[in-house]
Amino acid sequence: MSAGGRGQFRIIGGIWRGRKLKFPPAETLRPTPDRIRETLFNWLQADVPGSRCLDLFAGSGALGFEAASRGAAETWLVERNAATAKTLADNIRLLETQRVNLHRSDAIELLGTTASPFDIARPFDIIFIDPPYNANLVTECCDLLEHGHWLSDRAKIYVEHAARDDAVRVPADWVNLKSKVAGQVAYQLFSRNQEG
Repeated sequence: MSAGGRGQFRIIGGIWRGRKLKFPPAETLRPTPDRIRETLFNWLQADVPGSRCLDLFAGSGALGFEAASRGAAETWLVERNAATAKTLADNIRLLETQRVNLHRSDAIELLGTTASPFDIARPFDIIFIDPPYNANLVTECCDLLEHGHWLSDRAKIYVEHAARDDAVRVPADWVNLKSKVAGQVAYQLFSRNQEG
């Protein structure tokens, strides 16, 4: 269940603050709760304005829409499920924004391809990784991001996973900036280099 009620979530900051967006009810769709999103975007407050964001495994789109609301210049939502992608497209139209884009694709397949729909000459500054909890996709996703020229030099990478999971393995030069656990959810923010 979302923080905003069954089948909807609330944007909590920025130009769309208070707007409620729908998502199709499904067991695997669990928008990042308000409290965690507030903490995350406090961590990222200096990084979001003007940034280029990639929301992998977008689901409800809560993280991507929140980033756009708070000033990200360009946000891409990646979602493979047809019904979920349709709702994301409906929400983009509802918000009447050109700064949020949707790409229907499997995130791992997308990161592993050289025929990207994105302009890789302009790498991403902020990446959100919040896959289905039982899929064991985080480590592979991080490796593909690092070795596929997706990341800007000082990219920030947010990872959310079940607290019961083992520690997330990330590329050796990534720095863990922040880590927290809230109930059944563990979440971490990494920087691609020491300067972060």
